[in-house]
Amino acid sequence: MHADITSMLGLDVYTQKGIFVGRVDDAVIDPEQGIVSGLALGNINKELFDHKGKGVVIPYRLVTAIGDIILMRHLTRNGQANREDE
Repeated sequence: MHADITSMLGLDVYTQKGIFVGRVDDAVIDPEQGIVSGLALGNINKELFDHKGKGVVIPYRLVTAIGDIILMRHLTRNGQANREDE
């Protein structure tokens, strides 16, 4: 899946089941491979993450679609990817 990094900034991220996860603040780049390895999210859904920080990084491999929003595999509470959706 190819997308311009700047086009992803500010997009809302939802699970495939329609649950809001957060908003893209930045991308994490793997310098050795030259690919996006994760998305740094802010404004996160506190019901998904037992985490007191302002944001989280989700692995880019969980992203399934990018358009007006970003879709990712569904997460269970505590931010664990749901294996049923793989």
